[in-house]
Amino acid sequence: MDQPVTVQAEEISITSQPLSKKAQKRAAKAARLQEQKAERRAREKEAKKRKRRERAEAGDAEPRKRRKMGGFDQTSFAAQVVIDLGFDDMMTDKEVTSLTSQLAYTYSANRRSSTPFTSLLFTSLNGRTKARLDAINDAGYKRWTNTQWWEEGYDRIWTSKSDSCAGDEDMDAHRASVVYLTADSEEELVELKEGEVYVIGGICDHNRYKNLCLDKAKTASIRHARLPIGRYIASLTTRKVLTVNQVFEILLKWVETRDWEQAFWSIIPQRKFQNKPTNLDASPEGEHVREGKDQEDQEDADEAELVASNENGDGEADDQDGGVSSSRPQPVLSVAY
Repeated sequence: MDQPVTVQAEEISITSQPLSKKAQKRAAKAARLQEQKAERRAREKEAKKRKRRERAEAGDAEPRKRRKMGGFDQTSFAAQVVIDLGFDDMMTDKEVTSLTSQLAYTYSANRRSSTPFTSLLFTSLNGRTKARLDAINDAGYKRWTNTQWWEEGYDRIWTSKSDSCAGDEDMDAHRASVVYLTADSEEELVELKEGEVYVIGGICDHNRYKNLCLDKAKTASIRHARLPIGRYIASLTTRKVLTVNQVFEILLKWVETRDWEQAFWSIIPQRKFQNKPTNLDASPEGEHVREGKDQEDQEDADEAELVASNENGDGEADDQDGGVSSSRPQPVLSVAY
């Protein structure tokens, strides 16, 4: 009868061993971050309550209405935008974090637009990108309205049609409707057309990779084109490299205005128009230099989580108080658009 008691005492002794100093620091840091997050959420809720009280005191008794995707004030543009996420193994962890932030801003921009695209498709979702999205707000991205998420590549758009009665002709027609947007293309995008599919390369790479998306488009035998930035904005002295959501917002703005110049001036960050000294080792077009810091990356990750947390199954969000402005300056990371 004494032996089981002795074993139990030994087990208790083992499990009650104190944590190492390194483990204690990690646990303390995790607890501190969790506490800070809770405090931030509490401040945000209190700010919303304060704004409601101020509106009520000002005589605005009507509560601010929430706007739904596809509501009466929106006119959808019948084209699809695809974000190709098939570059997960080519990015660092920080770049993956920045990319997922940009995806949240992209969705938010489409939901709040008066002329949204009918569908957002995210393809090749895998690896750290998927793990990062799953970790934000209990995989809140799965509740984003009018979006699709595929683990398969974007070529499924036309290959899945090969089983239809029309066969190869139907597949070729769907392939012909796809345009990969890349700054390396010699072709310029003149206009957006309903019924077509526009692919944006979902990668933050500090401009390490050349012709990455162009080569993918050529391998898939699909059309490719670049945004006509140089035609309309001669003062853009830096390399024409934009974040995923900036490229998407330019497309949105063109749909709204049918004016490329206005779209570029509205979306491209003003810092890109400033005449700054360039690196002597840079290419003639000007290399893209990262100006963001680690703190900015973390702030973007936190705000992306806030974007996701403000969405629900009905696609509703506070028109003014909730979400994050899609025009917020982004970390300076290159994207092969």
